[in-house]
Amino acid sequence: MENNNLIAIIDYGVGNLFSLTSSLKYIGAKSVVTGDAEKIKSAEKIILPGVGAFGDAAKALKKTGLDEIIAAEAAVGKPLMGICLGMQLLYEKSFEYGEHKGLGLIPGTISPLADFLEDKSLKVPHMGWNSLVFAQKNHQLLKYVNEHSFVYYVHSFFAPVSEHTAAYSGYGNVNITGICAKGNVVGTQFHPEKSGETGLNILRAFAE
Repeated sequence: MENNNLIAIIDYGVGNLFSLTSSLKYIGAKSVVTGDAEKIKSAEKIILPGVGAFGDAAKALKKTGLDEIIAAEAAVGKPLMGICLGMQLLYEKSFEYGEHKGLGLIPGTISPLADFLEDKSLKVPHMGWNSLVFAQKNHQLLKYVNEHSFVYYVHSFFAPVSEHTAAYSGYGNVNITGICAKGNVVGTQFHPEKSGETGLNILRAFAE
C-alpha cells in the first residue's frame, strides 16, 4: 500500500527526532518515525537523521539491516536526505576516531575539522550560525533559499567541498560542505530543523 507523500524518518536509536518531526508538521509534510522495513519501503521519501559518533551510528544501521534497505531504496531513485551525522553516513567512509565505512552513496570521505584549520584558536566543534555559499545555484533543495542565508551547525567532522557539494560554509581557511547532492540523494551538515525559516524552506523543497 502506497503512503502518498509520506516521509519515513529512520529511527535507529541515535538522536531526538522531536524538532525534525515538528518542523515537517509545520510545513504540512506527513512523516513517520520508523525502523520498520515495510514502512520505509512504502514511504515516498526518506530522511536519515543522526547525532553522535559515526562508528556507533554505522554499526546501529548495520545491526538492524537498515543500511541495506536505505541503499536499496536510494538505488531505485527514492529521494533520500541525510541530516548532520546522517549526511556524513551517506559518504564512503569517515576518519572519526579510526576509519569507518559509510553507506557509499556520495563519493568522498569525512575528516576531522581540527586537522584542517590553520587558526587553532577557532573552536571545534564548529557550532552556531554560518552562511551558505551556493556551489550549484539551481539545485532543487535551494529553490526557496537566498544565497548567504544563515543555518545552524554543530559538528567536529566534515566533508571537504567536492563536485557533489551543492552549498558550503567557510570556517577559517576551511570550506565545509553544507549541502551535498548526487541525483536523488542529498544531505545537510547543518540542522535544517534548527535553522529557522531557511531550514524550513530547505525541508519544504525536499518534501516537494
